[in-house]
Amino acid sequence: MEIQSLAAIPFDQLYAAFSEAFKDYELQLSPNELEIMISRRGYVPELSFGAFENGRLVSLTLNGIGQFNGVKTAYDTGTGTIEAFRGQGLASRIFQYSVPELKKAGVSQYLLEVLQHNAGAIAVYQKQGFGVSREFNYFVERAENVRLDNCQLPTGYRIQPIDLSLKEQMISCQDFTPSWQNSFESVERRLVDFRLWGTFEGETLAGYCIFEPNSGDITQLAVSPLHRNRRLATCLLREAASTNRHKNLKLINTDTRCEAVTRWAESIDLTLQGKQFEMVKIL
Repeated sequence: MEIQSLAAIPFDQLYAAFSEAFKDYELQLSPNELEIMISRRGYVPELSFGAFENGRLVSLTLNGIGQFNGVKTAYDTGTGTIEAFRGQGLASRIFQYSVPELKKAGVSQYLLEVLQHNAGAIAVYQKQGFGVSREFNYFVERAENVRLDNCQLPTGYRIQPIDLSLKEQMISCQDFTPSWQNSFESVERRLVDFRLWGTFEGETLAGYCIFEPNSGDITQLAVSPLHRNRRLATCLLREAASTNRHKNLKLINTDTRCEAVTRWAESIDLTLQGKQFEMVKIL
């Protein structure tokens, strides 16, 4: 068994190993969906690693590299092992191999998310020195079941397309820092895939929504504290959902401490499907 970087691995070989490693997951990705996902999350082949048996990729960790809270960070975009090779500690060996390489590249911390019911994975991460930094909710519901039809934009407000030149005003609307996959940096990597809307009172940005129509992903949605309780979030989502090309609407990785978001999601029947831990290790 040899561990090495994925720099020279063709995408079709990467996809085959990824698909086999995650074949028992409910969500299955097409080659195009995987390519979009890893691109959005900042995948760097030279700093991603796998275990090979006789040249066959049997376990892998895909790392995204970027800035998170002002620190150069590696993000676990996907770690998986083909079923026949599980129980050998390959994921841990890959991680241990990767740490010196990541440090050499100037990476200061390693970030990941893990489902809270995956107790085995959490125990492994804790053993490797990861600590929980935040707790996330994730909401998923079929688009036709989400209640958006009883929303009327208040007098004096309008909704229009926006761009990232308003980023600083958008940040001022937020209650929490978006997770890695929902960050502005992730959006900028695949900006062509997103649609951005803002709601304005006069010339003031009162709220905004960043939406990915192909996946139904509500990437960011926030309303300024000065303009809340006016159903602006629901009106923004209704505008965004009019472009949706997916069967579901998804709101992934909202901070559980932000009760306003949780109450709003429940009010429109956007169903809470589960929780994740965000975990960090300083390298």
